[in-house]
Amino acid sequence: MAAENGDIFELEGYGAAGMSGNIPVVLKKEQTIPMPHGSELLMLPQRKPVVYNIAKDKFEIIEHNPFDPNEKIFPVAVFNSPGYVTRYFCGFDDEGIKDLLPLFSYGAVGFGKNDFRSAAILVDKEPRQDLRQMPHKGIVKGVNQMQKKYPENRLIRHLETCALQYGCPAGKNFFLKRYEAPLPTSTVCNADCLGCISLQTQDNLCACQDRINFTPTPEEIAQVSLEHISRVKKAVVSFGQGCEGEPLTAFKAIEPAIRLIREKTDKGTINLNTNASLPKHVEKLCRAGLDSMRVSLNSVRKNCYHAYFRPKSYQFSDVLNSIHAAKQQGKFVSINYLNCPGFTDSKKEFTALKKFIETCKVDMIQWRNLNFDPKKYCGIMSKVEDSGKPLGMGSIIEKLTIRFPNLIHGYFNPPLSNTTPFSTIRGHHGK
Repeated sequence: MAAENGDIFELEGYGAAGMSGNIPVVLKKEQTIPMPHGSELLMLPQRKPVVYNIAKDKFEIIEHNPFDPNEKIFPVAVFNSPGYVTRYFCGFDDEGIKDLLPLFSYGAVGFGKNDFRSAAILVDKEPRQDLRQMPHKGIVKGVNQMQKKYPENRLIRHLETCALQYGCPAGKNFFLKRYEAPLPTSTVCNADCLGCISLQTQDNLCACQDRINFTPTPEEIAQVSLEHISRVKKAVVSFGQGCEGEPLTAFKAIEPAIRLIREKTDKGTINLNTNASLPKHVEKLCRAGLDSMRVSLNSVRKNCYHAYFRPKSYQFSDVLNSIHAAKQQGKFVSINYLNCPGFTDSKKEFTALKKFIETCKVDMIQWRNLNFDPKKYCGIMSKVEDSGKPLGMGSIIEKLTIRFPNLIHGYFNPPLSNTTPFSTIRGHHGK
């Protein structure tokens, strides 16, 4: 629990509760792990905690501290570190509240004998965004080097802001010469996602960062890419970042940039993070030298997809056609699966997901926790389509590993020389 001043404390006699959709669940040790390093605890304002009364063997919604009736108390959630999938979201009641929670994911968390425990599953153990491995001095040193080497490159100046002002891990990694470098390019988007982190129209929501306000030239993009590829083993460079719109709308800059990169080197993985809305553009990018594509989806069902992405000028069928176009050219395709317990692991969504994998032959699922108010999201989706009872996030991941043994489960865009099936890390996902 949290007091009104933000102090967190343990409430004796009560068990921590998580939620899967509208169903409360008691957090048990075997379904939790020690809270991952770098995770953040969040107090949920205005909401009431859902708890498990041990003596009465039932769930309760409480507003005041049972041991101090004058003290209001609030739910506490965890924003889990990258690489961890939320098994349940925080137990809370928001009846009568219209405002949305800020754009984070809200995992269930409790306190064990000695530490905070998160209801989470490890799906990617790579420390790509581990802040302990991102020394500020190293980032500043990299920024100074790039300023001297490329004083006119506007894209690098933009990445400096991302790394130093917004604390973007991808931006930091570029200046630290490691893993994956971001290539934001697009100033506009052809969707109006509920949880967009670079542009918001909801009254009480604010974007997490400013969207890039210019389109880099192909030469600027190629400079960043070649610099990264030349200095990093198993380098990845990726279009489609949180600080931009949809990269396919910047096709006229991206396509020649890819050709410039591939004229200089065949090394590195050129990746596209996208909503996959323009199949013809995808096909041309693949021919130019694109290696992999990650497609963002909240659902593999048309109606639920449209309810969240709210596409302006394309249909879900275009997304499927883009995936087929990339696979026909032998490209590596993953889905950026925005998950929320109670919806993603529902019977109907899971049935549709299995059919989607069989039909589209995607190579990987990147399990990403949806950064959106979970109760409001489940409410929106339930109005679109009844999804049935939840099966459990752990259960569906486990079943997918058995049914599709070659399907890779993870969190980050892999270099194509390092695509390892999930079975190699199954012992680390919280059991």
